[in-house]
Parts: sequence; structure tokens; C-alpha cells
Amino acid sequence: MNRGRAFSLSFPPFTRWVKRIILACAGVYFLKVVLEAMAPRAAVDLQAYLGLVPALVLHLGFVWQLVTYSFLHASLSHLLVNMLTLWMFGSQEEQDWGSRQFLEFYLFCVVGAALVTVGVAYLGLPGLNPTTITIGASGGVYGLLVAFGMLYGDREIFLFPFPFMIKAKYLVIIIVFVVVIATFQPSQGGVANFAHLGGLFFGFLYVKLVPKRGLLFGASERYFSARNSYYRWRRRRAARKFEVYMRQHDRKVTFDEHGNYIPPEDDKKNGGSKSGWVN
Repeated sequence: MNRGRAFSLSFPPFTRWVKRIILACAGVYFLKVVLEAMAPRAAVDLQAYLGLVPALVLHLGFVWQLVTYSFLHASLSHLLVNMLTLWMFGSQEEQDWGSRQFLEFYLFCVVGAALVTVGVAYLGLPGLNPTTITIGASGGVYGLLVAFGMLYGDREIFLFPFPFMIKAKYLVIIIVFVVVIATFQPSQGGVANFAHLGGLFFGFLYVKLVPKRGLLFGASERYFSARNSYYRWRRRRAARKFEVYMRQHDRKVTFDEHGNYIPPEDDKKNGGSKSGWVN
């Protein structure tokens, strides 16, 4: 990838969460291979317990599968392709967004892809079955791809091993086209293809609709804004009650619109401050 129009053959760094996700997926795959060789029944149980099975999610409450399915892979080539794509595109996004928001985005796409998969499994379409297991990080990876195309659309990517370069936005358009076509061909992957489409869709939604600093930041901003508004309302309410109380005892106190106490004029002339409380 290149920055601007200056092309570089250097590899991207292994950023914090990109490295952790790759190591986690590689570790789970290694465990799966060992179990298949030594305890095949345990390997089957592992995949059924951690893979995404829509029927188990809806009827037995296996909600962790909405995330854990992304750490399982069917084959070494499946793992390598997903992890290479995660590294090549995700590292740039983590550098620009920061580790916290990158992880938030990746999980947003992983869970979004899983929800789409669960939803379409019950549509009754040919080749779709709610007991089918879906595994792989493709939902999150496809989300990273569409985000890269939207955010760095004019960057040129060298399509190794093909001897030419292509702009990121055109590469993403080609990928989306291929995924859409494959999604409606059950013989080419069935329900799992909807996870790819779900990842693309949720990646698009995040970039277009979520605040620039992320969902968690936006939610915390709204929470603290609401909390502060509540405290300010309580202070104004207490000030009004105190004014009524003092009037009932033939004394007058004054508060401003924020609930701050305003000293009498005599106190101001004697060097008192405008308000005994600070907003």
C-alpha cells in the first residue's frame, strides 16, 4: 500500500490489536488441528461450541458465538488469507483510529455479520439452515476492506502476485460485486456468504453513521452530558426550594438561572464575591 501517491513496497507494522487477533486465531486453529489428530470428538465439540450456529444462539442462548466464530477457521489457507488481509488493511486503520476504536470497529463488523447470518438462516431460502455452522474472521475482514475503500479510496494497492496496481475504491467495488454474486449461489458457500455481506454492510454503516471517535466515545459523551444536565436541574430545583423556604421565614435569597447563589448588594460592597457557588 502507499500513502498518498508515493508507492512503497514496505510491509505494514503489526499493530497492537491486529497482532493479538492474528495470534488468537492462529492459536485456536493450532488447538483445533491438535484435537482433530488426538481427540476428533473434542474437535467437533469445540467447533459446535464456538462456531456460529443460529439455532443455538436463538434457542439456547449461545450468544458468545456471535464473536467466537470469528476465531475459528476451516483450513490453513482460510486462516492465512483472512489474517493476511487483516494485517495488510487493518494495520493502517488501527494506526489512524487508535487501538480502542479499531477493536470496536472490528467487533462491530464481526457481530453485525453474525446477526445477518442468524437472520437469513431462518428465511427459508434454498441452502440456508439454522443448524449450519459458520466460522471464520471474514465478517470482520470484509468490514475492514470496505472501510479502507471508503477512507483511503485513492490509495493504490499492488495486487501481488499480479504485476499491476489498483486504487483501493475500485478493489473494494470488485470485492463487493463478487461477494454479492456468491451470496446467492448456495453451492459457493451458502449461509456463510451472508456473513461476508453482513461484514461489508456493517463496515459501511460504521464509517457513514458512527461518530468519528467511535461508538463508545459517543455513548460516554451522551451519558456524561445527560448526567451533568440532571445534576444542574437538581441544583436549580434545590435553589428554588431554598428561596421559597427563606421567604416563608421573611428572608430573601437570590439565585441565578444556573442555581448559583447571588449575595446581597451590601455583601458585594464589602468585598464579597458575585456568587458563593461556582457553576
